[in-house]
Amino acid sequence: MDVPNNSIFFFLHVIFLSVLLSSLGGQATRSSRFDPGILMPTEKQPEAADDDEIGTRWAVLVAGSNGYGNYRHQADVCHAYQLLRKGGLKEENIVVFMYDDIAKNELNPRPGVIINHPQGEDVYHGVPKDYTGQHVTAHNLYAVLLGNKTAVKGGSGKVVDSKPNDRIFLYYSDHGGPGVLGMPNMPYLYAMDFLEVLKKKHASKSYREMVIYVEACESGSIFEGIMPEDLSIYVTTASNAQENSWGTYCPGEDPGAPPEFTTCLGDLYSVAWMEDSETHNLKKETIKDQYKTVKARALRANTYHEGSHVMEYGNRSIKGEKLYLYQGFDPATVNLPPNNGLIDKPMEVVNQRDAELIFLWQMYKRSEDKSEKKTEILNQIKETMRHRNHLDGSMELIGTLLFGPRKGSSILHSVREPGLPLVDDWKCLKSMVRLFETHCGSLTQYGMKHMRAFANICNYGISEASMEEASSAACSGHDVGQWHPSVQGYSA
Repeated sequence: MDVPNNSIFFFLHVIFLSVLLSSLGGQATRSSRFDPGILMPTEKQPEAADDDEIGTRWAVLVAGSNGYGNYRHQADVCHAYQLLRKGGLKEENIVVFMYDDIAKNELNPRPGVIINHPQGEDVYHGVPKDYTGQHVTAHNLYAVLLGNKTAVKGGSGKVVDSKPNDRIFLYYSDHGGPGVLGMPNMPYLYAMDFLEVLKKKHASKSYREMVIYVEACESGSIFEGIMPEDLSIYVTTASNAQENSWGTYCPGEDPGAPPEFTTCLGDLYSVAWMEDSETHNLKKETIKDQYKTVKARALRANTYHEGSHVMEYGNRSIKGEKLYLYQGFDPATVNLPPNNGLIDKPMEVVNQRDAELIFLWQMYKRSEDKSEKKTEILNQIKETMRHRNHLDGSMELIGTLLFGPRKGSSILHSVREPGLPLVDDWKCLKSMVRLFETHCGSLTQYGMKHMRAFANICNYGISEASMEEASSAACSGHDVGQWHPSVQGYSA
């Protein structure tokens, strides 16, 4: 068969290239973005496996609540600590914030032990008490992140003393509301204050990249519309800007807490990422892989009835990196595969804001009939419901007084378009909350859901004088001292 001259030339050219590539050790170039040989411009350069070349791994773990009814938040954080330690992070590079009133609480059926899974082992043992009790504050968290030892008040004094080539992992678990994250000691953590700290940290050139995981209701609102992409920070949140996150491993659920427990052991988003990390080789699994798996699990098999939309913000190019760069690598997982995309069966969950009532009801149900303790718990349930109704009713009345009966409710509950920040003036938001609490009492963990209403009041240009007048009128006769954040959650 005759072969055209141009075809002969082509075949000779292919042979020549093959010989040339063989002489170069077989390292072919990539002709398309689907070939794994070369990275395209938008992809991250693979990191060297040598720890000395990737800087120090730092971690800040924050449980923002107290009270035995909030057991799950400290359990989440203790579990995260154990996971990171197994991954090789040094204790000196992990800073832990937790109130530390759970393990030795009189209500804990396993004194000195905290678990984060129905069949889980103790995750409390060995956790450092860096910032506990009154020292778990937003102020101290900011100082720790900035590496400012002189600004820290109390605690161990440990801070993130990071260098330009270091990586930081920040994990937070607690209640939240539009624009705020809870803390056991006031004030709350406000989104814009937190962002300013992140900007200062970036300006100090004291880290290479940072990854932030946030477990809280409306946690997306902390970053929605305000999180820049140029801070070398990647964020995922348990929920979007207007929905709840969920507690899990609760009494009576499947799977549920052991029968002796009266409270939830963990949170859905939190246990999803930690259980994923424990069952995969993190030198093979990327941040993106984990994000996709956690997102699918939080949606509860693509149903939104009881689940949330896990969100992402900031510099998304970071998610192409391997997880071990932030969470370390446990040698015991060396033979495990990377994330395979499989999703566990849907888990039963409880709205974060209702977990407190589940706990109180369990306590009530298990108390002896006509006992003093049963009466005490019943009274606390009544008071909890009374204060919730007071907060809801007061906000609706304030909306009516400010905007009229036809528009009040719709304005207070209106949601801005995706991509826009919760509020234009964050100082105004703080002022409106302060005025409300002065006349109506503490918002509490439950009342944080009304932060969007305060933001909308600011966005509509309502003056502080008008807000004070409306709050005073709505809450006239209310004893603001009868409910304080420090008494949230039955303790003993």
